[in-house]
Formats: sequence, structure tokens, C-alpha cells
Amino acid sequence: MSIVNAKEIMVEALKGKYAVGAFNVTDLLQFEAVIDAAVEKKAPVIVQTSVKPSKFLGTKMMVAIYRTLAESAPVPVCLHLDHCTEIDYCKKCADAGYTNIMIDASKQPYEENIRQTKEVVDYCHSVGNISVEGELGTVGGVEDQIKVAEDEAQLANPQQSVEFVERTGLDIFAPAIGTAHGVYKTKNPKIDWDRLATINKMINGNGIKTPLVVHGGTGLPEDYIKKLLAAGGAKFNVSTELKHTLIDAKYEYICAHRDEYDPGKIDVFVRDATRKAVMHWIDMLESAGKA
Repeated sequence: MSIVNAKEIMVEALKGKYAVGAFNVTDLLQFEAVIDAAVEKKAPVIVQTSVKPSKFLGTKMMVAIYRTLAESAPVPVCLHLDHCTEIDYCKKCADAGYTNIMIDASKQPYEENIRQTKEVVDYCHSVGNISVEGELGTVGGVEDQIKVAEDEAQLANPQQSVEFVERTGLDIFAPAIGTAHGVYKTKNPKIDWDRLATINKMINGNGIKTPLVVHGGTGLPEDYIKKLLAAGGAKFNVSTELKHTLIDAKYEYICAHRDEYDPGKIDVFVRDATRKAVMHWIDMLESAGKA
């Protein structure tokens, strides 16, 4: 079955010591490119939408695109709602047919994070085969990545992580380890992969219970990715790189063909550039051939 939730494919990834790429899309072209890349590489894949494009196109449209493309794909494909802070919208996407939901209450006090996360977990599990992702600690933006990475209080505490997972019933877990959203401003980001390894051992050391997620994939050096894979990262989120690829590819094509007015050719160029970017990530995450 091509339509899966995230936990199903992440458990296999953690067993096999590879990771599933999770790629944020904003339109049909990117949707097609991500799935085409996964099919070509024979890899499981997670297609993600953040809240803004999900609301812009509508949940029914997003799910219709997903089902149309995934049902004919010979690889497992998950549709994930990324970083949603609204409980009601999490529930709306679950009802519409998303197969993984991220409730991000990480900026709330600890007990409130647990309460909100558990509410979404309980709801999604009651609706159907929908897995849920939650987050503990602070994943920085590019401007405050160093500050977050050096601030023990903003990174996920290992013992608290175990309690958080147990009390919420989470399916997959994103602990803050110093990664950042956006493009890193330094060649050597401060990432605490030892913290990730410790959390993974504490949660999954006696049998896989809750696979771990790495946020802020764009711009991570390949040797960092390998260390995070070894530490137990089973899902890597890639968003900014695909946005840059979309805009840069359009700009490149239009500049080279300024007298041409054929949107279809632009679309083909952009889709191909996105497909190549996703395939490169699949290779780095070692998930090629694992579908």
C-alpha cells in the first residue's frame, strides 16, 4: 500500500540505520517531483506541507493531490502536516486524510506542551491510522542557531524526553539538539548528536517505540548527516532547500529564455531541478532501494 503513516516507515528506517526524507512542498510541481524522485530511487518518502500552504490550497486539495499521486506510486508515501500550533487545524487535517500530524507546542510551558500534544495524539489515534509528531525544546531559526545550540535550557533534556513521550503517547519525536530552520550561517553548525544518541537509546534501546526526527536539514554538512543517522535520526526535514530550488530554477529558466512565454517549459525545468535535489537527499540519507 503506497499510503502510509510516518511511524510505519520510520520504524523500518531505524531498524535499517537509514532515514526517510521529509520534504516540504508548496505546490503540485514540488509534490510530483518529490514522489518522482522517491520512485526513481525506490525509497520511502514523506511529503510535508506547512500550515500556510495547506490553508492556501485547502486540506481537501492537498489530500486529493496526495492520494492521486501516492496511490499510483510503487513506494510508501506519507502526507505530513508540519509545525502546526493549532489543535483544531491538526484535527481538521487528520479528518481530511493527512497520515501524519505534527502538533508543535514546544514554545508552551512543559505541562501545556504535554496537554496539547496528548490531545492531538488521542484524536488522531481515534480517527484512524494517523501517526503524530511532537517536539520538545527549541529548534532555532538561522539567526539564533548558535544561541539555541549553546543554551542547555533550550535543548531537549533526555530524561524529560522519555517522560514526554510516555505521557503523550507520541508516535515520532523531534528533540531539539541544536539544528536550525533555514540556511546555516556557519560551515560548522553546533549540533549535539550525542544528545540525540542518548535520547534514542533511552527511548528505543529496548525495542523501537518512538523513532526520532531531525529538523533543520537544509545546509547540514554531509558528515553531520552521517553522524545524526548513526545517532538514531530516522526522519530528516528539508524545507528551505526546496524553496530555494523552486525560485532559483524559475529565475534561471526565465533569464535564459526571456523571449519565451511557455509556462509548461518552466514547470518541467523546475520539477526536474527539484527531483534532482530530492534524489541527492535520498542518497545522503541512505534510503535508496529501501522501499
